Amino acid sequence: PSSLACARARDRAGLLVIEMAFHRKALQFVRPMISFSTCWNSKRHTSGDTMLREIKTKLGFDLIELDHGIRMSLIPGIQKMFDTGEVRFSSLHNFCPLRAEATEASPDCYRFSAVSSKERELAVTHACQAIDLAGQLNAPFVVLHLGQVNMPPITDRLIVMAKTGRYLSRKYVRMKISAVQKREKAAPECLERVKNCLLRIIEYAAPRNVRIGLEARRDYEQIPTERELAELLEEMNSPHLGYWHDFGHSQIKENLGFIDHAEWLRVIGPRAFGTHVQDCVWPAKDH
Repeated sequence: PSSLACARARDRAGLLVIEMAFHRKALQFVRPMISFSTCWNSKRHTSGDTMLREIKTKLGFDLIELDHGIRMSLIPGIQKMFDTGEVRFSSLHNFCPLRAEATEASPDCYRFSAVSSKERELAVTHACQAIDLAGQLNAPFVVLHLGQVNMPPITDRLIVMAKTGRYLSRKYVRMKISAVQKREKAAPECLERVKNCLLRIIEYAAPRNVRIGLEARRDYEQIPTERELAELLEEMNSPHLGYWHDFGHSQIKENLGFIDHAEWLRVIGPRAFGTHVQDCVWPAKDH
């Protein structure tokens, strides 16, 4: 039934983001499930109930992830649909709801890795607001982006080289090695700031029975890398903190030569709370 639902949705809607919670330890809290993300249609709607009803009636999903483009004006309709039992929510993608001044999805507007203590405080505050909304809607997971290392961006430059026939050229390899060296030097300080924020977020989420999923990131300069992610989960050692895989993001990293996607998923799978499933066209077209 799950594969049939996915195939039917893809046929009607084209490119989708589908999510499945499968963490082994989480099974005591929530059954494995497939849900549909509002990133498909939140931008097109001014009413939350109309947005959710489109997903339910046209695509057949009554289990839904609220994406990072949910404006405050959509919340009353979302609450109405939940209160009447017409839909259920698997997860929220931070920041959800959007900050008041935002007009479009902005999951990286505040970074837990930021040098600015004010920005980090805003990131924690808005993450806690997402946790509150998750608790209000009985959604068991909130998905987080953590920020990035302070270094010159490299990922988009590598993508351009790959598209123009220079994939794994000498220049490509030199750029990649240089980026790794710069990141290794700059990352520890950024990661310490992230850890301090996560401690507060986990402490806030635990009594509300909400679990935090750290999403796989597309760009090499973003936090965490795969090695950092495994170390972070081990150090934090909390049942309320886990991994959130993204097939598109990780496939892009494999395409650019940073990871072995299948091997990474085999290693990290037992620590995963869930995943976003999306297409990826070589080298880096997703969503």
